Amino acid sequence: MNARSSTNSLPLCEQTPPSSSSSRGFFLCCKSMASDLVTKAKEAFIDDHFELAVDLYSQAILIDPTNADLFSDRAQANIKLHNFTEAVSDANKAIELDRSNPKAYLRKGTACFNLEEYQTAKTAFEAGAALVPEDKRFGEWIKKCDNCIAEENDELSTPSPAATSAEVVAKTDAAPKETEPVNNVTPAKPKYRHEFYQKPEEVVVTIFAKGIPAESVTVNYGEQILSVSIDVPGEEKYVFQPRLFGKIVPANCKYNILSTKIEIRLAKVEPIHWTSLEFNNNIVVARSSIVSTGNRRPVYPSSKPTKDWDKLEAQVKKEEKDEKLDGDAALNKFFREIYSDADEDTRRAMSKSFVESNGTVLSTNWKEVGAKEVEGTPPDGMELKKWEY
Repeated sequence: MNARSSTNSLPLCEQTPPSSSSSRGFFLCCKSMASDLVTKAKEAFIDDHFELAVDLYSQAILIDPTNADLFSDRAQANIKLHNFTEAVSDANKAIELDRSNPKAYLRKGTACFNLEEYQTAKTAFEAGAALVPEDKRFGEWIKKCDNCIAEENDELSTPSPAATSAEVVAKTDAAPKETEPVNNVTPAKPKYRHEFYQKPEEVVVTIFAKGIPAESVTVNYGEQILSVSIDVPGEEKYVFQPRLFGKIVPANCKYNILSTKIEIRLAKVEPIHWTSLEFNNNIVVARSSIVSTGNRRPVYPSSKPTKDWDKLEAQVKKEEKDEKLDGDAALNKFFREIYSDADEDTRRAMSKSFVESNGTVLSTNWKEVGAKEVEGTPPDGMELKKWEY
């Protein structure tokens, strides 16, 4: 397998764990491989081979996943490809790893500006300017953001003369003329189906992915971006990164991972009706001057007959509860239900007995197990041994 056959495959030095006697050689081998990949990635970038640069940086990140510069440089290559949502994600990761990296703030601000998230872009540029006050690029970008924010506020505060009971909120394309329309990044063959419905104050996005571990799911929010990735070991990574129809409040957004789906709740900035989940330059949004905040039923933009979503949600929850499992899965589900419905003493008893008995005893009686150490009870014909570290 060559180095570019799959970005999900591990490099050779990650496939064979080093022994204690060869750990230093193993470390140097990985560093050398990463350095070679970075050199080739920079050469590809200079030659305008941006897709190859992204691929090479991705391979280097597999070897050295805590290197902030790798994410920052891949963000720059993604910007050249107009993959702005991926660029924001890379820049955020670089900032997470190294908050003193001015390049990461510059790349994040540039990508957000092209996504028309001017306030987020300005915040990133201001953070970068604080690190390197002598770099004039940050000041120039901040001025651009201020101009675009002012234009955007003027448009929102000036109603159309033709509007009577509805206010027309028309969003013009204020991104630089040389940029192309943003391409939403979705896999060619989506692994999971998604749909959405909305209320006046929020949009609920559902991704139907069954049995996904919580640690395999990453959800990020921007002013007008939703980024969802599902990375299950041994499977192709799923990425869903739409440019949203309207702006959201990231701090008020949340998600929940259930056994059959991932439910994401996006808090709207304005109580406007979204005619689609994803942004479209040609769409004009009408905002009602009177918005009811009562128990109004969600509106589902679809050409299909209206579904009773409350009934459907209740049915899904019932199916999750009544789901029939076999073997260890059924036993684990049974114990989880006991634990979730139990009081504090019962939970303490279950945890203490399970840990102290090395997984051979599970008691719900705290009075019995709280006063003494629980001894292991192996099955008939088996011997209990403790692991020594």
